[in-house]
Amino acid sequence: MSEKRKSVIITFKAKEKRSDKGADKVDIVRSVLPKGMQTYFFDATSLASGASVPAMDEDLIAYDVNQYESPIVTARLTKAEIEELSKNGNVAEVEEDQVCYAIGSQFGHLQFENQPSILAETVPAGVVQIKAPQGWPSSQGEGIRVAVVDTGIDYNHSDLKANYRGGVSFVAGASTPMDDHGHGTHCAGTVAAAINGAGVVGVAPSAYLYAVKVLDSSGSGSYSQIISGIDWCIQNGMRVVSMSLGGSGGSTALQNICNTAWSKGLLVVAAAGNTGASVGYPAKYKNVIAVSAIDSANALAGFSSRGPEVDICAPGVNVLSTTRGGAYGTMSGTSMACPHVAGAAAAVWGAHRFASNEQIWNLLAYYVDNLGAPGWDASFGYGRVNVDRAALALTPAPVIAKKGI
Repeated sequence: MSEKRKSVIITFKAKEKRSDKGADKVDIVRSVLPKGMQTYFFDATSLASGASVPAMDEDLIAYDVNQYESPIVTARLTKAEIEELSKNGNVAEVEEDQVCYAIGSQFGHLQFENQPSILAETVPAGVVQIKAPQGWPSSQGEGIRVAVVDTGIDYNHSDLKANYRGGVSFVAGASTPMDDHGHGTHCAGTVAAAINGAGVVGVAPSAYLYAVKVLDSSGSGSYSQIISGIDWCIQNGMRVVSMSLGGSGGSTALQNICNTAWSKGLLVVAAAGNTGASVGYPAKYKNVIAVSAIDSANALAGFSSRGPEVDICAPGVNVLSTTRGGAYGTMSGTSMACPHVAGAAAAVWGAHRFASNEQIWNLLAYYVDNLGAPGWDASFGYGRVNVDRAALALTPAPVIAKKGI
């Protein structure tokens, strides 16, 4: 009986620090695999918009991250292969892959009564609460690319299809980034449901939506899939990355790819978590904007994670948005708070088109509505995001420290 394989994430040393500077990292991984094993190493180039990882034996699926700052390969290896690879002088670290989940993803949160009329258009309470409509005359996020890294998007939904521009699936066998769960579609609607005379309206109703499917029909995935998805976002020119997902453990490779994305100019946002306790990963990292959840009365939601890594807060209780199959429903969670901030970033970036991601963050954090103790606190971060004030700012905001490890 052959030895069981498990998913691992291999971080290589920078090329100038490798013992064999001419060796390709994929070739190094292949060198420990059995001869004749047909492992396929996908990358952001081979997975263009609209593509997906095909249905195949999971042991044969690997991913090559082509980022100089984050030389990473994910693969499924045996214990003996891991030990051999760990001794290679070109390898910095081999770590076990971890499971991640959509945060607040149970369908029990969905309520399908009181749906918006097809003859009217509803601006959800959370979108109003962060003063997005007041900012729309300045910007609706026109053309700003927002990647929803999640379960996919129902790109046929009447409120989403106008702004949908493409995507990719890292879930093997999911032939398109179509949402087969519902969580990603709900988040996408909060970001950028279009103004079309019916349904609901998102925070940035003219932003471009991209579905980066890393979670399956049960709402679960792995850190290796998140890493692959973020790499795709970098390679395909995304501006904002919205991640309403997370796990309980840290990962060097996950932190590295988040740092690389930020250094490349992407603004990365993630849900803080729904444990009511400490912030999860990747939200815990400094170069990821961690979002806690508040209710309509501006009180911290009881389920919301909190702590020294929280950056900002947004509505996350009974949030009305799009759901798969062309429907609408309410969900609760920091998953719902996160896309409010991602949408806010898109709207503000549309008003300040030549700003960097750091400058957009400074605007978002400086022009908040403070809810807790003056300044920053562990529950609300710097405060509730305010699209209107940040979008209409006439001068750059002062530098605001990002929280996290």
